[in-house]
Amino acid sequence: MTHELKKIVRSHILAKEKGIKTVLATVVALEGSSYRRPGVRMLIREDGKMTGAVSGGCVEKEVFRQSERVFRENRPKIMTYDGRYRLGCEGILYILIEPFQPDETFIHIFFGLLVNRQHFKIASFFSKKEGVDDGYGSSLLYKNGKLGFRPDAALNGDLKIFEQEMKPCFKLLIIGAEHDAVQLCSYAALTGWEVTIIATPSEEKTLKDFPGAEELLNIDPEITPLPKIDGQTAVMLMTHSFVKDLNHLLALKDSKPAYLGLLGPSKRRERLLNDFIERCPTVSDTFFDYIHGPAGLDIGAVTAQEISIAIISEILATIHDKEPIMLRDKEGKIHS
Repeated sequence: MTHELKKIVRSHILAKEKGIKTVLATVVALEGSSYRRPGVRMLIREDGKMTGAVSGGCVEKEVFRQSERVFRENRPKIMTYDGRYRLGCEGILYILIEPFQPDETFIHIFFGLLVNRQHFKIASFFSKKEGVDDGYGSSLLYKNGKLGFRPDAALNGDLKIFEQEMKPCFKLLIIGAEHDAVQLCSYAALTGWEVTIIATPSEEKTLKDFPGAEELLNIDPEITPLPKIDGQTAVMLMTHSFVKDLNHLLALKDSKPAYLGLLGPSKRRERLLNDFIERCPTVSDTFFDYIHGPAGLDIGAVTAQEISIAIISEILATIHDKEPIMLRDKEGKIHS
């Protein structure tokens, strides 16, 4: 969710530079089932362009139609969308549409929270009643205070509150710079992850070589420390060099990533870990719990693109603590 809000704020900044007003639509409650869950957001520009989505594409036209009043009156409102008769989703969406007018302080603090990888919350005030109310609206809550999505908001604390925990953007650290690393970078960026590439200086790579990446670090692990790795970071080790992989693994020994993938067959993994243990006999046993090698789910992947999908799928299953199965074999609801 955090990466979606980041994209929305960036889109708002571009619209504001052109003098175009924006409003924000947020699903704040749901009765029954729907394609997406409460907390999804969509930015709507006055010229009709949108960023994000609140459904699979079927609700957005109605949200845009209802946003016209918000643009006209500059007042927030609640709309409902009953999918039971239109979509077969058996759910009623409650959608808050509010003027989105973050000031410079909001934008500065918001991107500061992202850079420093700090948790924050979004609190939205609403009622399950269609119509306009100046007490409706949302605020960003962080350690040192709160900031409204519009500076003049007078939020009504007696209304219902939808509160959403916002974690740091999920990050993928790709160690390697070959063709398959480029493909994995592209797919991960499409997933909404922040991607950092690590390549050795001798490879002479630039950020332009990795579409979707936010950062390229030219690092020799024996000389320069790796960037900070937290529980919202996955690491994929794929240099195609046994010596380089070993050196990077040694540099990672004190880290606690959400996932640490090793490219290559089981025999290579065993050799790599044996050499690693010889050099670090006192490494914590828990470090090996992060390691997934060979990386990826067994979906018959052959090409670099398919292997990227297999790796991303395993990372998702790991961070969401899911045992991968076909949904047709799952009993009960898709989402818990």
